[in-house]
Amino acid sequence: MSPKARESYTLASARRKTARAMAVIRKGSGRLYINGLPVEVFAPNEFVRMKILEPLWLAMDYVKDVDIFARVKGGGFMAQADALRMAIGRALVSYTKSDRLKEIFKEYDKTILKGDPRQAEPKKYGGRSARARFQKSYR
Repeated sequence: MSPKARESYTLASARRKTARAMAVIRKGSGRLYINGLPVEVFAPNEFVRMKILEPLWLAMDYVKDVDIFARVKGGGFMAQADALRMAIGRALVSYTKSDRLKEIFKEYDKTILKGDPRQAEPKKYGGRSARARFQKSYR
């Protein structure tokens, strides 16, 4: 790959719980595609769509002439939305190389750039969940 071709796009990835997302930014017309579908089709739920589009709204001046192609798999729909949001935010900061954009994201919500490492604890034997235990009867 030539150096000029390498500079024409930016790639970033992110995870949330068991969801994994990857975003590629290229010059374009300001569209967002997730798993090959426009964001309006991928996220019919308004709240999920708003969560995914937050970095784009915050970086309105930077995203007018770029297309974003994202892929996501695993996890539930909210974990996927969080992973997509983080991958898009990281890719935008990397593509623009703007410290101002990074500060905007940090002031609004630091999880746009830095992930939340919490995951569900696995269930263990002797109980119905990760910590709860079955009661004992001594009679």
